[in-house]
Amino acid sequence: MPRAVHPPESTVPASDAQRPALPQSRRVVFALMGQVFISMIGTSLVSPIMPIYAQSFGVTAAAVGGLVTAFGIARILVNVPAGNLGERIGRRPLLVGGLLITSVAALLSGLAAEFWQLIVFRFLQGMGSAAQTTTAMISLADISTDRDRGRNMSTHQGSLLLGSSVGPAVGGFVADLYGYRSPFFIYALMAFLAAVWAYVMVPETKGMSGTRARGRLDQTNSGGRRAVRELLMNPGFLLVSLVTFAIFFTRSGGRSTVLPLLGYNQLGLSEGQLGFTFTFIALFNVATISLSGTLCDRYGRKAVIVPASLLSGVALFLFTLSSSYGLWLVSSAVLGVATGLAGPAPAAYVADITVPGRTGLTMGLYRTFGDVGISIGPVLLGWIVDHVGYSEALWTNAVLFLVSGAAFGLLAKETAGRRVREARAACGG
Repeated sequence: MPRAVHPPESTVPASDAQRPALPQSRRVVFALMGQVFISMIGTSLVSPIMPIYAQSFGVTAAAVGGLVTAFGIARILVNVPAGNLGERIGRRPLLVGGLLITSVAALLSGLAAEFWQLIVFRFLQGMGSAAQTTTAMISLADISTDRDRGRNMSTHQGSLLLGSSVGPAVGGFVADLYGYRSPFFIYALMAFLAAVWAYVMVPETKGMSGTRARGRLDQTNSGGRRAVRELLMNPGFLLVSLVTFAIFFTRSGGRSTVLPLLGYNQLGLSEGQLGFTFTFIALFNVATISLSGTLCDRYGRKAVIVPASLLSGVALFLFTLSSSYGLWLVSSAVLGVATGLAGPAPAAYVADITVPGRTGLTMGLYRTFGDVGISIGPVLLGWIVDHVGYSEALWTNAVLFLVSGAAFGLLAKETAGRRVREARAACGG
């Protein structure tokens, strides 16, 4: 019998649409859901009381912003190294290690005697967070295709937001009863439990996407600086990173720094009411996140990113008109819907344009843009609050969202959705 002749292995990877579903993909998604849900309960416990806790040390609004900036700077420094290290040693060790670092740092934050100590411990939390979140995103990219990437990202974001919806109200209630430090101790416990979950339940995904990249690994793994330059010269990557910068700028600046101070100092809201505000926003996030993933897979990433960005800007403006708690909650609902819609689409867009073999580097650099937003937002908006006012700080944040969304809509190339798949099919790709 003559031997079968096998065609040479192609150096061009098959499209994601042609790749069969990975057998462990759903297990990975749901295991990651569990760890992020548990850890986000802890993280969100401290979000409504963090600015007020910082003010108890007798510091200015800008200094309060510096507390959040320390977290962001740590993430900036760790994101890309974490991505590269994840490519070397695997995703799982960094996921577990990051959560353990976060647990210890949260415990120390609750024991801080001076503001500078709180800054240091918050920096350590940022390091742990970067290791955890970057490797989780890489794991999702490992097991996703262009047909399910948006849904996988939205499932992950949904568990994050579900955890976020539980924590703030509990954190505000606990702070009302036992003081500002008490939520940090619960945060430490939740991060430890998330580390245990990740160790037991989350499988290693390094190599699960190897078939899509096998022909190009030699090209794509060479030259770290060259790879970074190529990413920074990619218009789509820069535009979606600008949107992500605005999202994280808002999370740390407008939402986590300005809104608690505005509500507490101007409207006279209690810690419990502030906690409920964050829970209220997160509930609307959860309600829209699944829809967002479905829409961005079906109609494309731009169809979700652009309107969500514009609506987020409108929501921030509405807060400046809120003269009562009722109007405050209406503004919170609009912001929750907008940021829920914005959640998974940018990360899905980045995964779409990622070159095989550079997943760790690309996700790490992408996360760095967001963490620059985390670092700049609180300090800049805190300075505006100190020198101009709360409304002007939120207007600044709103303009950033409007500009980034409009720029992405006008200049970015679509990477997914029905029209893109039809065009690929027409070209035989």
